Amino acid sequence: MDMKSLYAEILNEHNLNPTHKGVMENPSMQLRGVNPSCGDNIYLQLKIEDGKITDGVFNGSGCAVSQASVDMMLDDVIGKTIEEACELSSLFMNMIKGNADEASLEKLDEAAALQNIAHMPARVKCAVLGWHTMEEMLKSGADGVVSAKGENQHENCATTENM
Repeated sequence: MDMKSLYAEILNEHNLNPTHKGVMENPSMQLRGVNPSCGDNIYLQLKIEDGKITDGVFNGSGCAVSQASVDMMLDDVIGKTIEEACELSSLFMNMIKGNADEASLEKLDEAAALQNIAHMPARVKCAVLGWHTMEEMLKSGADGVVSAKGENQHENCATTENM
């Protein structure tokens, strides 16, 4: 199986059988993310204990890329500190911009399957929606709605630029 087929299989698996889709009782933080250009609409919930993301879920609807990306993101950030989650987000954004090395791709684990999204501009906002929503949530600590542009950033996510 070539790498392109493997990446497509990973994306399909996370879209059709997401591990983290659901609703959490008593989340520490929650935020809705919207990508109006594609109709993606996610509701992200995180449980934070002692500066560490101990659990996370999402709900909502959208294209395969947005749904798979947020599921892969949660695989990556659960068990990590807020700072580590923001570092992963920065790595992901750099990958989407086409600026990722092999070490970064390894840290992103299955989320690296979205590497070729950089060549599909119409899908970039779909892929980054969950990551931008998480960043905004960690920065603000407040409930609400964030657009796919993700204009605000967590102080530890300073390398992320607007998409």
